[in-house]
Amino acid sequence: MDAAPRFIPRSPAARRAVRDGLVIAGLLFAGYLFVVVAPVSGTFGFDAYAYWHLDLAAPYSQSAGGLGAFTYTPLIARLFAPFAALPWYSFLWLWTGVLIATLIWLGWRSSLVVLAFPPVALELYHGNVHLLIAAAIVLGFRWPATWAFVILTKVTPGVGLLWFAVRREWRRLGIALGVTAIFVAVSLAIDPSIWKAWLTDDILKTATGAPLDQFSLGIPLWLRLPAAALLVAWGGRTDRAWTVPVAATLGLPILWPTGFAILAALWPIAARRPGLTSQDVVLGEARA
Repeated sequence: MDAAPRFIPRSPAARRAVRDGLVIAGLLFAGYLFVVVAPVSGTFGFDAYAYWHLDLAAPYSQSAGGLGAFTYTPLIARLFAPFAALPWYSFLWLWTGVLIATLIWLGWRSSLVVLAFPPVALELYHGNVHLLIAAAIVLGFRWPATWAFVILTKVTPGVGLLWFAVRREWRRLGIALGVTAIFVAVSLAIDPSIWKAWLTDDILKTATGAPLDQFSLGIPLWLRLPAAALLVAWGGRTDRAWTVPVAATLGLPILWPTGFAILAALWPIAARRPGLTSQDVVLGEARA
């Protein structure tokens, strides 16, 4: 009989101690970000600033990673534009409240455990949309229209829709793509010039590997996207719903550290009651 590796705790008590230690370490990291780093560096809300400072006349003038850089589709730009009327700190705390509410929804009674995952703390600190994408993915098992948010923000994490294709859930796939197409059509009619700017100023820069102003994992999208597609296709065939948020994370256009906050979707997926299908991973039905 093979002995277990020495670094793997064998007793339940030891495993709980390791788990609790990791949670405490993660929460200390979150506290360090907000209590120590934020006052010194002044970078709290770095990504959220791009949503508030948005200029519809030239939304894609800044390269990805720079302060104020906005990279989402014109529809999302149009939705964020009115918030420029708010004072900066009013918007920042409003946006942070939305992200905290999303975190609580995802983690429910274990929200502190989810917060202890370092990319989630970084996400709250910077104020990106990855937690909202995680929630959209979880909801998308039952209400596929929420995938429109995923596609209209980061675009390529939409690779997760292969889940419906390989399972031949054509109605769900049609809803996801159809709702997205309707939103795009309406937005194109309203803002054709902004769509042209998005395709030329934003997509082209990303596709040609324009230099980034922030740290990111340098694995190219052309390598990650096929891997994500294979993963979610396998997951769909074998009923492994966890592959969807993992594939969406792999499929991000740029793999920022905060992008791993999408993996917060794994918590409600893992919390499914025995016997529920993947379509039942929603609030009120996903909790044990």
